[in-house]
Amino acid sequence: MAVAIAEAVSWALLLTGMFFKYVVVHDEIGVKIAGPLHGALFMAYLAVTVVQARAAGWRWWVTLVALACSVPPFATVVFERWARSRGLVGDGASRPLQMTGTHRD
Repeated sequence: MAVAIAEAVSWALLLTGMFFKYVVVHDEIGVKIAGPLHGALFMAYLAVTVVQARAAGWRWWVTLVALACSVPPFATVVFERWARSRGLVGDGASRPLQMTGTHRD
């Protein structure tokens, strides 16, 4: 889940922008750039997590932990490493989605 790493990097950029905004130069440019970028990657992480959870058949609590890890800074990387070590993400982690019911034209 490369999006977990991208989301963590965007957190770092946003925190850096906030540091410069409130401590160093009192300029909002860093937050104006990093804020929307982080927001988009945050939403992408949530979407990819839900798709991966369904595709790989994660238990409900694993999905809940993965989603909760989107809130604290850098927790997405911690979860991704944990999930990869248990075979929940990465090569062979997902199984094909099963179609329920049939539809014929």
